[in-house]
Amino acid sequence: MRTLYVVTHPEATHHVEGVVGGWHDSQLTPAGIRAAVSIAQALRARIPDGAEVEVFSSDLQRTSRTAEEIAQLFGVNPILDSRLREKSYGEAEGKPQEWLDRRFVPPPAVGKRMDHDEGVEGCETKAAWAQRIYAAMDDILQSSCAHQIIVTHGGSLTFVVASWIMMPIKSAGFARFRAPSGSITTLNEDDFFHNRQVVSLGDTLHLDSAQAD
Repeated sequence: MRTLYVVTHPEATHHVEGVVGGWHDSQLTPAGIRAAVSIAQALRARIPDGAEVEVFSSDLQRTSRTAEEIAQLFGVNPILDSRLREKSYGEAEGKPQEWLDRRFVPPPAVGKRMDHDEGVEGCETKAAWAQRIYAAMDDILQSSCAHQIIVTHGGSLTFVVASWIMMPIKSAGFARFRAPSGSITTLNEDDFFHNRQVVSLGDTLHLDSAQAD
């Protein structure tokens, strides 16, 4: 049986500053760091002692710091992969969110959603975004490790889950799996049927202790 735990990084500076994230290399806030510790402890409690564990992460600071907290408890080094980054918003990154909101062109209800131009110079299309996440997932799943942890971003979670359930990329333009910052999504594949299940999406119960501190 294989289990994937997909972590969306907790609170980062771009959240509290109200600026566009994407590839803008924001850091965890103090609250985000406390949440990362709680995430690590929750995962340590779920995975049996002595089990082999692999940790993969986007290479941006807010995800890699989260991954470091997790990997430390399992005695492993996180594997950083730029393909697990959030969508790139091009020239909007690091600018006030309202700057992007004024220029953003939403995708059509039908038609070429994956290649849609959102009206911002350098903005990554959904197709390019999905293709790199799917490619990263293909490589991660080449491993036979039974417990894998992936630290990524809220937007990219959609394509991690879509890839897991083998949704064709052309259909993923209509998919949206929402999960709060600092959440854990659990994915499972059984050894007999090899069915792939979404066990839980966006669990945040572990953050109660971080907020209480």
